[in-house]
Amino acid sequence: MTLFKLSRHRKYVSDERAYAWFELAYTTVDVCAAVLFVIGSIMFFSEAWLKAGTWCFLVGSICFALKPALRISREVRYMKNDDYEGLAKRFENEH
Repeated sequence: MTLFKLSRHRKYVSDERAYAWFELAYTTVDVCAAVLFVIGSIMFFSEAWLKAGTWCFLVGSICFALKPALRISREVRYMKNDDYEGLAKRFENEH
């Protein structure tokens, strides 16, 4: 039995290292967004921190917007490498 499950996404045929870096970036952005939203929520309890809390929400929202941008950039990279089979298998697994 393994400690961690593998990603639900199928690995691309052409470049496992690039896939891993994109997954790491995606997860990092996701964690940053969540942390910023929690901090922003705590800051909203004090009027003195409202402006800073608003900035946390804004930056967290930008992080959430980066997630699909990372996915698109990864898929464009694989399209350039003619890895259509990997893209098609990923699409089948998600739908």
